Amino acid sequence: MACRIGELVLECRDPEVLARFWCEVLGFVVLEREAGEWVEIGTPEGFGGPQPTLFFSRRDEPRPGKSRLHIDVNATDRDQAAELERLLALGARPADVGQTGEESWHVLADPEGNEFCLLKARIDPL
Repeated sequence: MACRIGELVLECRDPEVLARFWCEVLGFVVLEREAGEWVEIGTPEGFGGPQPTLFFSRRDEPRPGKSRLHIDVNATDRDQAAELERLLALGARPADVGQTGEESWHVLADPEGNEFCLLKARIDPL
């Protein structure tokens, strides 16, 4: 038997802001929270469900250096252009990581500047 990702932990200045943003992006719900300290979001099935949960943990000072992990998302019910418009309206912003402009994906940043990519392919919702 292999391991399975149960949750992804992101350290951030404001767990509530990022939880709201990512709930809208992914269609997740808040599962648990400790006010001002952390918020966990995921599918309604919760931890151990069909997708990993996201756990936003308060950290006032960012760790030095660039994060070595980022999230890739795919639209499920619309094309990439429509999903890009939706993500930008939610508060995502374009990010420049040295891309050429020929990529099939868009590099974005969430409200705290964490980079993520919107990939071209649509995938089936769970």
